[in-house]
Amino acid sequence: MKYIKTQFENLWICQPTLLGDSRGYFYETFNEAHFKKHTNLAVHFVQDNQSLSKYGVLRGLHMQGGAFAQAKLVRCLKGEVLDVVVDMRKDQPTFGKSFSIMLSEENHTQLFIPKGFAHGFAVLSDEAIFVYKCDNFYDKASEIGVDYKDPQFEIDWKIPENERILSLKDQNNPIFKEAVNQLYAL
Repeated sequence: MKYIKTQFENLWICQPTLLGDSRGYFYETFNEAHFKKHTNLAVHFVQDNQSLSKYGVLRGLHMQGGAFAQAKLVRCLKGEVLDVVVDMRKDQPTFGKSFSIMLSEENHTQLFIPKGFAHGFAVLSDEAIFVYKCDNFYDKASEIGVDYKDPQFEIDWKIPENERILSLKDQNNPIFKEAVNQLYAL
């Protein structure tokens, strides 16, 4: 696995080493000891999630706060997504800034998202299977949403606005400033 630092503290791009031959390929998606050695981060995942979405689906931006904050390792098993995070950590110089990366079945790239980031993705292929490992369990009362189109983030979701498919909840998420207030009230 190759680990690539981003300009955001503890946000890592993880690119696996594929071992392939005429039969196909094999790669390790996560190794706790290897991850800690290369990133200096200790993480223990307790929950895996998977979603299937069609083209135009935009999920996010979501996070959990307080005692149920989650670090995540995300990847796209099938198709292609634009994966986006927003730094909600007030003590960081990247507070309020976004980062995006293409994740696909072709590039096998993963993104490690530390606690304190809102996360979302947009499906760019006909459909996508998206998987994420979490280091804390889901807790509905700790969930926070952030408006995916808040102009502060300047996110190009790569999908025309009239083709975006969102849940009712995601259509009504609060703007960044309000979401930050909710987060730090937990």
